[in-house]
Amino acid sequence: MSPERSIDVQGFLNAHPFSRRQIGIVVLCLLVVLLDGYDTAAIAYIAPSLLTEWGLQRPDLAPVLSAALFGLVFGSLVAGPVSDRVGRRPVLITAVLVMGAACLASAFSGDLTTLIAWRFVTGIALGAAMPTALTLVSEYCPARCRSLTTNLVFCGFPVGAALGGFMAAWIIPAHGWRSVLLVGGAAPLLLLLFLVLWLPESARFAVIRAKPVERIRRLLQPIGASAADATRFVVAETAAGDSRGAVRLILSRGFIVGTLMLWTAYFMGLTIFYAMINWMPVLFRDAGLTPATAALVAALFPLGGIGSLFSGALMDRFDGNRIIAVFYALTGLAFIVIGQIAGQVGLLTIAVLVTGVLMNTAQSSLGALAAAYYPTQARGTGMAWMMGLGRFGGIAGSFLVAELSGWQLGFAGILTALAVPGFLAAGALWLKQAAGVPHPTAALKPAAAPGRG
Repeated sequence: MSPERSIDVQGFLNAHPFSRRQIGIVVLCLLVVLLDGYDTAAIAYIAPSLLTEWGLQRPDLAPVLSAALFGLVFGSLVAGPVSDRVGRRPVLITAVLVMGAACLASAFSGDLTTLIAWRFVTGIALGAAMPTALTLVSEYCPARCRSLTTNLVFCGFPVGAALGGFMAAWIIPAHGWRSVLLVGGAAPLLLLLFLVLWLPESARFAVIRAKPVERIRRLLQPIGASAADATRFVVAETAAGDSRGAVRLILSRGFIVGTLMLWTAYFMGLTIFYAMINWMPVLFRDAGLTPATAALVAALFPLGGIGSLFSGALMDRFDGNRIIAVFYALTGLAFIVIGQIAGQVGLLTIAVLVTGVLMNTAQSSLGALAAAYYPTQARGTGMAWMMGLGRFGGIAGSFLVAELSGWQLGFAGILTALAVPGFLAAGALWLKQAAGVPHPTAALKPAAAPGRG
């Protein structure tokens, strides 16, 4: 009988160069998150057209702008525990299918009520897709570049949101606002074919759920041939007492402070993000820009998310809590500045881009921070619940600008008000850092795949 050969999955990933399989996973998940960003932001770019075509008033837009966000909350809260139970792959594939179908259906809406309903369904899928994709990527990354790679995938969201703005400025004048939603529905359905063919399940999840060892070999052999000789696979960073369930684990005494602070930071960041992404085209139009110019300038804000690649590299070397907190604090200062230059289009364009870099770098980096904070059997839930509960911040941001406008606040007043959540998010991450990592007794009970060869 051949001697037993045990492989720790994370140690195996750390010991091998980034493989074609891992690159494929990153590319597929990046495309999922990019389309998530496009479909989430699409409604903001068609909002000025809805005002004109359907004879709406600005307050009428709040329900349709926030409908997807309510769906996002529900989708995230459900998808996290489900992905920790049945796997990352089936949840992600189902989410992309529903995302594409619902966005296509919304393009054929004949009234505001129908559009709101389909945006809610689209939001459910969007809420499930991004945290599941980020979780899968993080579980295939070597430790040396986990934050950088996770942030790279998260970059897809702001880039997708920016792409929606550029496309809206191009195709709405020629083909109408429905064309933006048609593109947002067809693209996920095309991507679905590639996910079904090429997306693997998480090897770490397979170990945690005690899948047959031959299945885990097939997942890891494309990364390193040495996996073919293994008779047992283990994941050493499993939290004790996993029978408690993922939700109870992230709310346990060892994790509760960090969990609440992550929720707070994500909530505050999305308050800012959705207030800006949903209302900038309308605010800029009211400030005298043409609809096409307003869409182009507004699209620069989410495009700034590419800065998270820089923060990801820093987070792989230094304390991520402090790095992201600094970016949030600078975001607050930047909003105060941008509020003072609304009448100067050139400076406004530069300021929107710089503010977008600061804001989206901070927000995009929270996914990597959460992925590193939670153990494998609760990572899907931890990521999804942070993003799901944080979506209430997006809902608040969507209604906040409408409420501030009702108070007759001008552009400068609204932007100054949006600086406050940035400072609060920075404070939350300083508190998380001060609380430290979970207590060691909550974190070291190895899990292994059964040695069935």
